[in-house]
Amino acid sequence: MAFKKTVDVQAAVAIAANEAIAAKTQGTFGVGGVMLDQHGNVLHSLHNDVVRDGLIHDPTAHGERQLVDWYFAERAKGRVMPEPQDITIVTSLDPCCMCGGAILAAGFNVVAAAPDSKAGINFDASAGFAGLPADLRDAAQASFSYPAVLGASQYARAASGAAARPFFIGKTIAEPTQALCSLVFEATADEVMALFDADLPKAQLKCPATLDEDHAIVSALRAVYPDALRYRCTPQQPDVDLAPFLQRAMRRDVEQGGCGDAVALLDSFGNLLLCMPGRMAQSDVASAFMEATRAYAQLRYRLMAGASEAVQREVREYLGHPRDGTFVFALGPDSSALSFMNLGAYGSTMEGPLPERNPAQFQYVRPRMAQAELERLCSEMPPLYRNVIRIRPQQVADRQLIAAL
Repeated sequence: MAFKKTVDVQAAVAIAANEAIAAKTQGTFGVGGVMLDQHGNVLHSLHNDVVRDGLIHDPTAHGERQLVDWYFAERAKGRVMPEPQDITIVTSLDPCCMCGGAILAAGFNVVAAAPDSKAGINFDASAGFAGLPADLRDAAQASFSYPAVLGASQYARAASGAAARPFFIGKTIAEPTQALCSLVFEATADEVMALFDADLPKAQLKCPATLDEDHAIVSALRAVYPDALRYRCTPQQPDVDLAPFLQRAMRRDVEQGGCGDAVALLDSFGNLLLCMPGRMAQSDVASAFMEATRAYAQLRYRLMAGASEAVQREVREYLGHPRDGTFVFALGPDSSALSFMNLGAYGSTMEGPLPERNPAQFQYVRPRMAQAELERLCSEMPPLYRNVIRIRPQQVADRQLIAAL
């Protein structure tokens, strides 16, 4: 049931700003959002949930992406919901590539308050969406709205992008509310980013395959993925013996409404930690990569939350940050919204530069676009992704693995 109605952009942004403040209180990125139906009824509101209890909980748990997931979860329960094109997500910050891709894949409308010159899909404030694949720009221009902010300070701006939805009577944002959205995010960004660097350097990592079968870490891994630690390759060099694990997940992906993708995570020692299909029948944005990166982060969180410093260190020793391992996609990226979401979610998982010693962190088996075209797509993404993280997917080197898939 809707619990509130707003037909004013300012009032809707204020709800998102309150969620952003709640996120700051939680110790995570200060971003919030609210989902409205075609009449202005509030369907749901929530905030960023990347960090809980001072630990990375889920790198994909941005406010907008969670709202998209919530919508499909409610539909899966049998709740009658408006169609995506009749729904508007109002967010305190310009959506990142992950959230922008998820919104475009699902078909929602957006009202964005504060700009994000580093990771936002409107990073240059032109509403031309040059960071998106060309095939997606028209859709973004028709559905992403950046209302005017009235005033004379640095936060003032003219309206751009799509027109606000017709049910909005007031279509502008008050200058203090815009400033609040910007400042709450800025006040949290550096502190949260530092948590992504709390993991141990590669030299201090230990091989989980040396643990006893009944060790808590091994048991937790296999509770998520029963075949964990049953494959090992030369680090960063997946070979043909990975094929059966990917193929099983690919078949499962098709059974669950996907196109036959799967994503494996190998650690810095070459051990297979998990290999996940998507759940596209349940949600239009539950891709194999989203399932894989969330499963690994939440596994680590469950093992560390409330644990002693000694236990937390042991978890970090045996389950390192993914940047030191390798993500292996069965299917390479293409120019679709879902694939762009995956690229953005990968960026949110890394949340910092890739190690120079591990430039092939993101690998795929079967290409879906020419490598030169893929490199161009990544080079046009917002600055965080192209200049800091430097996302650079590349095909696996093992020809037998490619042939097997």
